[in-house]
Amino acid sequence: MERGNILIIEDDEAIREGVRILLEGDGFLVQEAENGALGLEKLSDATGLVILDIMMPGISGIKTCEEIRKKSKVPVLFLTAKGQESDKLLGLTVGGDDYLVKPFSYAELLARVKALLRRRNVYDKADPEKSDEVPQWLERGCIRINTKYNQVFVRGAQADLTEMEYGLLLLMMKYPQKIFSVKNLYESVWGEPFIYTSGNTVMVHIRRLRKKIEENPQAPRIIVNVWGKGYRLGESIGVPCDI
Repeated sequence: MERGNILIIEDDEAIREGVRILLEGDGFLVQEAENGALGLEKLSDATGLVILDIMMPGISGIKTCEEIRKKSKVPVLFLTAKGQESDKLLGLTVGGDDYLVKPFSYAELLARVKALLRRRNVYDKADPEKSDEVPQWLERGCIRINTKYNQVFVRGAQADLTEMEYGLLLLMMKYPQKIFSVKNLYESVWGEPFIYTSGNTVMVHIRRLRKKIEENPQAPRIIVNVWGKGYRLGESIGVPCDI
């Protein structure tokens, strides 16, 4: 799969053209779509990243992202003219991986694109066709992670996690006694310096992760809050469960 293929879904022609010229100048292959419906048609297994505007006529960026998530784990970078925190959080809640607020600098856009693609490449680095080694398993109570194939099983059933959700869970599974601050999690999983708005990004991804692995996300037992400090694996995670 070509991770250098980028799909821009943006109704503003000037922004599409500017972003395309920037990315092509850096060696990326770029496709354009002027609305969500056309973008969904152009999405394919070769798409390595989607740059998606939130405010579009017809199918909104939020709805488009929801449809993308039904078929793909491809990283989604939201572009939004709205500065309200609620709009940013909504984008992350429906499956977005990062966001930029318009107007943005092309240098910042390029940095975000490369960071998302780099993390995606790390997530997909294991190639089952090129290795005969026995998969390595990391197991804590009801959670089993195959670190070779990047698969997560919860109570015997496979969980469909995005790369960010997988990264958060894997980090805590590796260090089950450690309490991770929000800053620890962001800089370890996102690989970028922490800024004050990064905390909301982490919390939204933790919330999404809990919905996929907890029996009761409202009363989490696998990933628990340590008030005033951060997050850690719950004590119950060390107790084997019936599968």
